[in-house]
Amino acid sequence: MNRRLFLLSAVAASALSACAPMALQSPLTPTAEFAGPGFDGEWFVSFDGARLGTSRWPTQGEPKVVLVGLHGMNDYANAFHMAAPDWAARGIATYAFDQRGFGRSVGRGIWAGRELMSEDLRVFVDLVKARHPGVPVVVAGESMGGAVAICAFASDRPPVADRLLLLAPAVWGWSSQPLPYKTVLWITARITPDRPVEPPGWLTNTIHPSDNREEMLAMGRDRLMIWGARPDTISGLVDLMEAAWAEIGAVKVPVAYLYGANDQVIPEAPSRQAAARLKAGDRTAFYAKGYHLLIRDHQRQTVIDDAASFMLTPEAPLPSGAPRIPPPRAKPSRV
Repeated sequence: MNRRLFLLSAVAASALSACAPMALQSPLTPTAEFAGPGFDGEWFVSFDGARLGTSRWPTQGEPKVVLVGLHGMNDYANAFHMAAPDWAARGIATYAFDQRGFGRSVGRGIWAGRELMSEDLRVFVDLVKARHPGVPVVVAGESMGGAVAICAFASDRPPVADRLLLLAPAVWGWSSQPLPYKTVLWITARITPDRPVEPPGWLTNTIHPSDNREEMLAMGRDRLMIWGARPDTISGLVDLMEAAWAEIGAVKVPVAYLYGANDQVIPEAPSRQAAARLKAGDRTAFYAKGYHLLIRDHQRQTVIDDAASFMLTPEAPLPSGAPRIPPPRAKPSRV
């Protein structure tokens, strides 16, 4: 730790007694009129009466497969808008919802935490299965959504779904964060937890979630997107990513883990480590032209095709023939 960072840490430690509390959403108290979970127009009503926004892309007739989509950090259900129409044409219906704290849903900007987000996923899957009895259900998680899905499926009450599709899941937890990053985050999350932090211009010009400039501009104009985040929300995300990175091997349903070689959001090292923890028989694919937003990049059709193949015929080889995610790099030996 350099001298400046040491001094910052010392000053912060002395100030912690006066720091603001880190916020975390709690389940709502249902009203007397609450009739239980269900769908209400464009809303998903969860177990506690919370209303979460939904987006749906139906098929013509009964689907062959139903996909439940979980978006990434500061995004919302629209994350699947490019892939879902293609999947619908193949008989895959997509249901996606805005997780708590994001998009149209309750507590916008406030972190909901692993347990609450996992419970929403369990309830949503149950509702989808009740609407389409006998139809296989696949959960797809992009980035943060992948971390939520991993934690839910690794728990002692996994969602009652048949397969898990991970699209560049967020697995960059405390164990793999650089020391300056996690030190500053730990401090700010406790001193100024509610003061939103927007990424500096130099960073946004350096980190590219996708090579699809048109899509990135459209996201920037979308009022349902969130730009910037509270430090305590970011800290909660890192907690979630750490848990997903550590627990992915406990997922019992078949998994397909897709990752791009040009991902500038979730580093390659923890992604390789997480993929290496998958059980025998799980799929991985490493796309040479892929960025973080795999189903919105310029090469998205390759990923969309592979995802559809896994959903419809999980035992078949992926049509792209993409190589598996490489194993973790060996640490250099010390002499």
